[in-house]
Amino acid sequence: MTSKSVATALTLYRARTLTLEQAATVGGCSTAQLEESARAFAPTPGETPADD
Repeated sequence: MTSKSVATALTLYRARTLTLEQAATVGGCSTAQLEESARAFAPTPGETPADD
């Protein structure tokens, strides 16, 4: 599991291109590890851009 493969898997999962299970396979990790990574990379409420 590399950070690049996990980042790619997270991007595809968030875009709803892949299921969580498929994204974990692409990222070379378990679904639990991918969920943990997703939480770690999730923007904090103050970081989300405003919808204008």
